[in-house]
Amino acid sequence: MEIKKAIRVSIFIDGRNFYHEAKNLKKGGLKIRLQDIVQKLVGNRELITAFYYNTLLDRKYDPKRYESHNKFINIVKGFPKFKVVLCDWRKIIGEEGTVRYDTKGDDVQLAHDLLMGAVKDEYDTAIIVSGDADFIPILKTVREEYKKKVGNAFFRRTSSYKLRKACDFSINLNKLIRELNEKKKIRDASALSKG
Repeated sequence: MEIKKAIRVSIFIDGRNFYHEAKNLKKGGLKIRLQDIVQKLVGNRELITAFYYNTLLDRKYDPKRYESHNKFINIVKGFPKFKVVLCDWRKIIGEEGTVRYDTKGDDVQLAHDLLMGAVKDEYDTAIIVSGDADFIPILKTVREEYKKKVGNAFFRRTSSYKLRKACDFSINLNKLIRELNEKKKIRDASALSKG
């Protein structure tokens, strides 16, 4: 009798995109737990690695925001099978003196890890959490040359239709997060009625 191996999944999370979209959903009263989202994306398959790409903020510019963000990064580093990839940032000062930061190198690092994971046969299915159509050429290579399945987990507001179409499947994160919140409400209500 042949033993069927579990499908191996690696997840590649564009942290900047995830953070901003999750923040918008939180304003609407939804709870966001990255671990629960990843677990739901993996389902009954085996998680190999969940990569989370982001950068640390400038402590001098906004110490409070830096501490909050750094705390979150350290929490993510502690999740089993998660790997935080810290990229560079560029400080951009606008004409009116406003300051904003742009993460640099995260897309290239994500594409590199996605491709090398396929080359080394580290996963069977890759799920990219991003709305960026720039990933389409690398996804095509991973699918066609290395015969890997590729999915796109996306937020409606920042989703690229072309990116979704370049994948084997897509998952609406707005819907998934709402489902997770509904299940939690049901569990909490059930626990209250038993207690």
